[in-house]
Amino acid sequence: MSTDSWPPWGWRLVGDLHFVIGGASSGKSGYAVERTKALGGDLVTFVATARPGDAELDARIAAHRRARPRSWRTMEADADLADAVARSAATDVILLDSLTLWVAALVSARETGDRMWPAVALAIAARERAVVVVSDEVGLGLVPETEVGRRFRDELGRLNQRVAHAATSAVLVVAGVPLRLAP
Repeated sequence: MSTDSWPPWGWRLVGDLHFVIGGASSGKSGYAVERTKALGGDLVTFVATARPGDAELDARIAAHRRARPRSWRTMEADADLADAVARSAATDVILLDSLTLWVAALVSARETGDRMWPAVALAIAARERAVVVVSDEVGLGLVPETEVGRRFRDELGRLNQRVAHAATSAVLVVAGVPLRLAP
């Protein structure tokens, strides 16, 4: 799918956007925390899209919390990610982790990233301050067996392309090693 015409207002409208992508347990979240620290600023908001659910996921969420500075504010985001970004307007840097779980929730609700992302992009652009966005690379694995699995992969894959094209910088993290994709 060509992304040349999306969004209609142009790719670079999205302000100071830093995109971090990688596979599961690749080190992308740790890299994103370090990148956020390097961008500076005393006020950082961590926008979390993970919802506590089972013991394993709860343990992962707790480990991620321990890896972040205690001074960072955490905001739990629901499907309205644009609102979460807008409510963080006063912060120096937003770290949004991750698009993966946000898209999973959208797919479960029969919603699409194509429809929901433009509002998020506009909220990021309105900030004129740094936003670090984390996502999983889903295009390097097996083709999912189920229709909903394929829909999730396709939705997230398209969204990842759009975010990467709009970003000021894009980094792929593989085995804990950050590889600069752009610029």
